[in-house]
Amino acid sequence: MKNNRKLIKLIPFAVLSTLALTACQSTKVQRIDANQEVALSDKWNGKDSQLVAEAMISDMLSFAWVNEHLKKEGSRPAIIIQTVRNKSHQHIAVDTFLNDLKRAILRSGQADFVANKDVRNEIREERKDQELNATLESQNEMGQEYGADYALSGTINSFVDQQGGTRVTFYQVDLRLIDMTSNREVWNGQKKIQKLQERSGYGF
Repeated sequence: MKNNRKLIKLIPFAVLSTLALTACQSTKVQRIDANQEVALSDKWNGKDSQLVAEAMISDMLSFAWVNEHLKKEGSRPAIIIQTVRNKSHQHIAVDTFLNDLKRAILRSGQADFVANKDVRNEIREERKDQELNATLESQNEMGQEYGADYALSGTINSFVDQQGGTRVTFYQVDLRLIDMTSNREVWNGQKKIQKLQERSGYGF
């Protein structure tokens, strides 16, 4: 009788140990190409950020304002990215999207990129430090910065349509480019992404 009671007490521990061991054995991690899309859900992901940024910057630089600026100024336009507001239902790493926009601008070779206020302040502090501690030959002078010719800003919006185990998530990114001198809007771009997710037997 005592042996049976001990056996009953040990059964839950044995079950838990088996489940824990099974869970450990079923876990698999592998390295994959960072450029490869792994869509585990209909949420905005890194590949969306990259593709949208590249498509929108390509479209922006295909408009007439680029050639007009080159003819007028004789140099490539300088762009600063201001704010891209996330108004979607989902938390989106906007900083990642901004970096993708910057990379697309620089990679194009058709425009220059001007750092934002926070980065500029850090660089200015470094130049002040150079005035005190660096040799005259290696110092970088104050007042030699390039000002931005155009400001890029926009929004990310989304909405979800769902019925049963089927859900469609729609993302829309709107960007605009403003001439810093005249406040003229020289470009307005829009990119849409629609994702379908289906689940059988279970809700979301």
